[in-house]
Amino acid sequence: ASGTPVLAVGAGTVVEAGWGGSYGNNIVLRMADGTYTQYGHLSSIAVSVGGTVVPGQRIGYSGASGNATGPHLHFEARTGPEYGSDMDPVAYLRAHGVNV
Repeated sequence: ASGTPVLAVGAGTVVEAGWGGSYGNNIVLRMADGTYTQYGHLSSIAVSVGGTVVPGQRIGYSGASGNATGPHLHFEARTGPEYGSDMDPVAYLRAHGVNV
């Protein structure tokens, strides 16, 4: 649903926070382990580039911004900050203590 709190999956630094084209309102975090996580199609963003986050911190709210047909969270785990370096998100979340 639109407006559901979106939480950081771990500690990290905000490297992108703003309009991400087809991803709409978009956040990319560089995690403490050097990987990256992306949170797209948000209705609002609660962090700024350069800021740090802690595990479970609210970073925004779900929405349908950008190229989306309904409210949802687009989540990716990546080895780098750019599109195309995706990792298995379920394995990533489980490895970081998130119950999936």
